[in-house]
Amino acid sequence: MRRAIVVIPTYNEAENLPLLVPEVLSQDERLEVLVVDDNSPDGTGKLAQELSDRNPRVHVLHRSAKQGLGAAYRAGLARALELDADAVFQMDCDFSHPPSVLPLMLEEIETHDVVLGSRYVNGITVVNWPIERILISWAANKYARFVTGLPITDITGGLRCVRSDLLAKLGFERIRSDGYAFQIEMNYRFVKHKARIKEIPFFFVDRTRGESKLDLRIAIEGLWICWWMRVADLFGRL
Repeated sequence: MRRAIVVIPTYNEAENLPLLVPEVLSQDERLEVLVVDDNSPDGTGKLAQELSDRNPRVHVLHRSAKQGLGAAYRAGLARALELDADAVFQMDCDFSHPPSVLPLMLEEIETHDVVLGSRYVNGITVVNWPIERILISWAANKYARFVTGLPITDITGGLRCVRSDLLAKLGFERIRSDGYAFQIEMNYRFVKHKARIKEIPFFFVDRTRGESKLDLRIAIEGLWICWWMRVADLFGRL
């Protein structure tokens, strides 16, 4: 891999972004960052632009308004392909996805099409979540795996690295779901394209700065999208 771009969607992440970007870039000289900001009221977009002005390895995609995680990722993945990346990462801005795992993912993507960070492949590696949230997340994964039949342990996880040639033919631009549902549908498409998938464990640590973007609408979408994908796939409309 000659060039890997880490796509980081942001909305009100002014506390985290200036800390995260240097840490990501320090992991490997091939890594670059693409910040996709949804016009954050707290000035995250301005901070991202300042980082980009100082470092050519940082790119910014400014969007006019908050339109959801899925929309941000669709725009970011498309931009990463335009920038001629060999591999593209998806990563949260709140440090729940540790930058220290990126070198291992870079190593594994040399022999796989997709590398997924997993919270459940070696037991449950989640830190600072209340037990009820862990149980809900674990149950949601079990439910999604049962409905979709996907052989992936952490089907709703958001940390991944994908080879650009797979992304280019995946049809991710047709995905209309957000939140967990976006991650589930991406994984479904990976499996349908017979991608070589590798899951690696990491410790997911709950954010200590800023506020979570998870809400009830996103959770409900994750429940029904599993059935929609099965039906759409059955009729060739995925």
